[in-house]
Amino acid sequence: MTKYHDVMPHGPIEEVFPDIFFVTGTMENEFFGSMWKFSRNMTIVREGNNLTIFNSVRLNEEGLAALDALGKVVNVVRLGDMHGVDDRFYVDRYQAKFWALPDMTIEEGLKIDSALTADGDLPVSNSSLFVFNTVKRPECILRLDRDGGIMIACDSLQNWVAPDEFFKDETVETMQGMGFFTPANLGPAWMHGSEPQAEDFIRLKEVPFEHAFCGHGKPVIGNAQSQYHKTFAKLFNI
Repeated sequence: MTKYHDVMPHGPIEEVFPDIFFVTGTMENEFFGSMWKFSRNMTIVREGNNLTIFNSVRLNEEGLAALDALGKVVNVVRLGDMHGVDDRFYVDRYQAKFWALPDMTIEEGLKIDSALTADGDLPVSNSSLFVFNTVKRPECILRLDRDGGIMIACDSLQNWVAPDEFFKDETVETMQGMGFFTPANLGPAWMHGSEPQAEDFIRLKEVPFEHAFCGHGKPVIGNAQSQYHKTFAKLFNI
């Protein structure tokens, strides 16, 4: 079995809403024939003493100590097929339950303990699941029913306004030319690889929400639905 993905630079864990935490880290991977280095985010939801991780980002020892101070990791949730390199680290370290869509590509050494489905059990209470039906690579969004609706997304909803300290300069130049740094955006690499169709976003327009925590970019706090609806209209004329 391969070793865990290396620890990469990341920021502190920040509490954005009560019991909802956010941390930005780093990813390096090959896209479109070149190596990219850019930021990615992990969201943590606390219920009592239990923690649920979305879009896992491996933390260093100081970060893990801060995580352990919040509670016990009991769930690791993979929302998008293009993420997941750090899932096994957290599942093994905490003996946590692993959640993913049934048809996701799962790394060696992992198994899905609980399959994510729109009408099935979910890892956190007072939540619902939106599943994209038209995509080539599985993707979903979990909605928390609080504060007007909080969407926890992976690659579908993004909010990269500007590059941050976790980017490599060459990657910034490439991504600027491809339109990645656009507020309330749909992930360009995800759009290219998954080819979602308008009918998914027609359904998504019916889901009310005020805020969005994305796999890439800063959280959208307030008026998120209106901002994303403008993006849907621009890209799909809906």
